[in-house]
Amino acid sequence: MTTPSEKDLIRRWVRTWQEAAPELERIRREELAAFRPDEHPQIVDALLDLGFRLGPPRTDTGLVEQQRLFRKVRR
Repeated sequence: MTTPSEKDLIRRWVRTWQEAAPELERIRREELAAFRPDEHPQIVDALLDLGFRLGPPRTDTGLVEQQRLFRKVRR
């Protein structure tokens, strides 16, 4: 069971993170916008490796999906 002082501490903790969230999101977006893949090939390789290891196996070449996207852009 949680005591009133523990509940207050939890509420303050949640409020702190809620207040910090917009600033953290702004920082994340700035860092992503400034990221240059050619300057960080190890990070790019690690992310691609994750996709290969954790993503579902492909049953096709992706050509059909590519053509669908091209049609969508053309419209």
